[in-house]
Amino acid sequence: MDASDTPSPLMRPRRKAQSLSQEVVAALSEMIANGGLQPGDKLPTESEIMQAQGVSRTVVREAISRLQAGGLVETRHGIGTFVLEQKKSSNINIDPATITTMRDLLALLELRISLETETAGLAAARRSEEQLADIRRALEAFRENQLSGGDTVGPDFRFHFAIANATGNRYFIEIISHLGMGVIPRKRINTAELAHDPQSSYLDRVQREHEDIYDAIARGDTEAARAAMRNHLTNSRERLRRAQQEAESGHSGATA
Repeated sequence: MDASDTPSPLMRPRRKAQSLSQEVVAALSEMIANGGLQPGDKLPTESEIMQAQGVSRTVVREAISRLQAGGLVETRHGIGTFVLEQKKSSNINIDPATITTMRDLLALLELRISLETETAGLAAARRSEEQLADIRRALEAFRENQLSGGDTVGPDFRFHFAIANATGNRYFIEIISHLGMGVIPRKRINTAELAHDPQSSYLDRVQREHEDIYDAIARGDTEAARAAMRNHLTNSRERLRRAQQEAESGHSGATA
């Protein structure tokens, strides 16, 4: 297989040495969260991960050890490393598969407003040039796919994940990775259609909000980054709330 024809989802630009293992963890966690690797699937071999990420075997083994500690994978000696079925935690039970209704999405957006407002501020303070480039690439992929009529949910998630990754805080990274693309409302419900909003106009607004977040992070302006992220997610919540109210009015017999 020609790697240039089929890019590996593990591919990432080079990172500073101290973050290499974390980057491999983030890449594999993202694949698991997004369904690229399902429970029971075998991870790529150590050599494949080394080649895709440009890291040493030691870094790969450390990353796999972290995934094992987090209960994401198990290694069967002589066979390989496999993705585990995720167990429900007694302390937190956020199952992305159950986020299906507008009410669920509104509740999730409330959580994201508090969580991701802080990730944006920390990203502005801590991001590296490589991490900033990751955020930029996600924005460009969003715009390219929007113009071509392609998928915008994937790049949208990568944008938010890249910001979480730029915090350097593994807990932010793990939570966003666990939630996966289910954090993007239109992954579950066509909010633009429900709000009678042309899809292109809706996505234009989302992209402008993303650009405001990126610009603040690029400037290293923590307060502006927090404000831009809060504005983006609050707008998403309000768009969804208006759609929900209209849908409920329609169900009660009101004119749509």
